[in-house]
Amino acid sequence: MAQQLSLETLESWLWESANILRGSIDSSDFKNYIFGLLFLKRFNDVFDERVAQLIEADGLSYADAQEEIEDKWGSFPQSARWFELIARTENIGEALDKAFATIEANNTELQHVLTATQYGDKRVLSDGTLQRLLRHFNQYKLGNADLYKADMLGDAYEYLIKQFADDAGKKGGEFYTPKAVVQLVVELIDPQPGHSVYDPTCGSGGMLVESAHHVAGLANGTLMGGKPNVLLYGQEKNLGTWAIAKLNLYLHNMRAEIERGDTLVEPRHLDGDYLKTFDRVIANPPFSAKSWWTPLELSNESEQDSDKKPKAPNYKQVSDPYGRFVYGIPPRGYADLAFAQHMLASLKADGRMGIILPHGVLFRSGEEGKIRQGLLFGTDAASGNQPGDLIEAIVGLPSALFYNTGIPACVLILNKQKPASLKGKVIIIDASRDYLVGKAQNSLRPEDLVQVVATHKAAFETQAEVDNYCRVVSLDEIRGNDGNLNISRYIDNGETEETVDVAATLAQLATLAEEELQIDARLNGYLAELGLLGLLGTEA
Repeated sequence: MAQQLSLETLESWLWESANILRGSIDSSDFKNYIFGLLFLKRFNDVFDERVAQLIEADGLSYADAQEEIEDKWGSFPQSARWFELIARTENIGEALDKAFATIEANNTELQHVLTATQYGDKRVLSDGTLQRLLRHFNQYKLGNADLYKADMLGDAYEYLIKQFADDAGKKGGEFYTPKAVVQLVVELIDPQPGHSVYDPTCGSGGMLVESAHHVAGLANGTLMGGKPNVLLYGQEKNLGTWAIAKLNLYLHNMRAEIERGDTLVEPRHLDGDYLKTFDRVIANPPFSAKSWWTPLELSNESEQDSDKKPKAPNYKQVSDPYGRFVYGIPPRGYADLAFAQHMLASLKADGRMGIILPHGVLFRSGEEGKIRQGLLFGTDAASGNQPGDLIEAIVGLPSALFYNTGIPACVLILNKQKPASLKGKVIIIDASRDYLVGKAQNSLRPEDLVQVVATHKAAFETQAEVDNYCRVVSLDEIRGNDGNLNISRYIDNGETEETVDVAATLAQLATLAEEELQIDARLNGYLAELGLLGLLGTEA
């Protein structure tokens, strides 16, 4: 048996492949090229491994074994084989594009995934660069027997997504949420065996993978073959990121229905004309996305008079065929509560959701304030009698945890079936002061995670509170604050502020001003003695 690869070796080997690409393409695009080749090598090695096992077990010839494997797993033409590709010295990119198209044609679940990245443009990737890359990938075998666990490539994949997010800086936030933050939200919504989990802005699929890992760790959490006992669904707008999510789950040996498109305008998970509903919904949507209702933006653009300054469209005209915005239509500049209402509409009657949002949603007024009040207190008959008391918990996070912004965020947990003991109450946790300081960004430590999760559990089960950290706040108190959920209104951070004696401070300032005049006079005297006063100019 070949020597098994350790995760550490695999990670550094894959990172080296990025160095080969450096200078040829933008670092935020590294992942697309490397993941395609990683997949191709893995696909080849697993095929070869299956053929070798059949030859050994049944004494078949290579040709017969190959035929049997292709009958079972799908056709795998010679042109897509690794040995064919690595032997080439020219038009390598073109051959890779053909190989990926061939694999896609024979594997329906990979349709449009592998061809999302094009290798054939020599202005971007020369034959020399691709030759170096293929040789680099030839160093190790990636069959199941070569890895210490079947979904180990998924672990390496996650590592690389994080590395590329670091490398891509702000762009990284588009496809990656720091793992500790993902783990926190998954623990808080606590998906169970047999549940369906949906992420409407799934990026590279990290929240779905983490949800599956969470379920797999519970009793009855796995099915035959070790697969997690959970149904995964996601949607992603960006083609490259969608392809990565599909590969990420494929390499983790997980099945998921990941659709492509703009979730707000074109939700793809439907039951007939209605939104499909799920046990758990989880997301880190883009913070405060602007101009988020494309149909209105397009019709507004076509109506503009070219001679005049363009007018912004009126978002009161947003008409959603799925009836999601029942608590109100968020403003054009902030899609946050549009995503939250889409998620709420996608929840089963006993479902629970967790969403990461910028702090502003807790206190911004206007239409967002109205939506927040609806989620807390419900709406009257004129607004369709929507239920309130949906917010189970708010967790304030430290600032600078994310790649694309330094602003602090919060986790909002909504629950359609709060237990009786928590009805009319909201758990508020201020976890903003506990983190590891980093150079480019801060991060949550394992102990910070444990503290938030344990505190939330105790508050959920017995309404336990922790001084300066967690309170179980009544809706009456929140109503007294006009539905403002700014955490500092409810949790004192424990720092005593110095009281200011105004009269004494003013007297002190007057004394200082008098002293300053005396010092100026003495300084001018010295300057006059030195004959410098005229040169420097006197004080007015």
